[in-house]
Amino acid sequence: MSTPSVMPCDGCGQTASPQHIARRLQRLEWTTRFRPVHVSVLLVSAFPPEADSEFLYAAPGVFQGEAARLLEALDVPYLEKAADVVLSDFQRRGFLLVHAMDCPPNPEENNPAEIQILLEARLAALFTRVRRSLKPKRAVLISELLEPFADRFSESSLDCPVVLDHGRPFGLQRTDSDAAISRLRSALTLSTTSAP
Repeated sequence: MSTPSVMPCDGCGQTASPQHIARRLQRLEWTTRFRPVHVSVLLVSAFPPEADSEFLYAAPGVFQGEAARLLEALDVPYLEKAADVVLSDFQRRGFLLVHAMDCPPNPEENNPAEIQILLEARLAALFTRVRRSLKPKRAVLISELLEPFADRFSESSLDCPVVLDHGRPFGLQRTDSDAAISRLRSALTLSTTSAP
């Protein structure tokens, strides 16, 4: 009897079981379904939440966690609406959420130093994807875990402005994110009115 092979995941660099790969492919399929043709605002988070109910593109029955905070921050109505209607509105507005790592951290690799190493290893691929494929008008960092890399985003020639919160990512992943939500709304309004 052969033992199942374990290899690194292309989307996060972690050791990946067949189930890990299947979940990654499912998340990519969900995201692709609602990718806008022209990306106006690219929202960049560190990694997707573990629970599908918090993953925006999973079209859960009720948006929770990261998904709910993001919809609230962007003034996309979602309460008492069908998930497909909400996500179609999000798409129509030109919003796209991506993650530096395509997968959440494995429990055995879930320590801050290891996560920073994994994130750093994914940056070059993310920057290439943004420039060659996504081509957004603006990129917004929304995860505090990306703070050590904020300068690299700004200096990486993404061919679009990078919107930050006083030089740092907007802290939308915190549960007390009201102030960050308010600042994000203001920043997006300002960047829209100042765009040529």
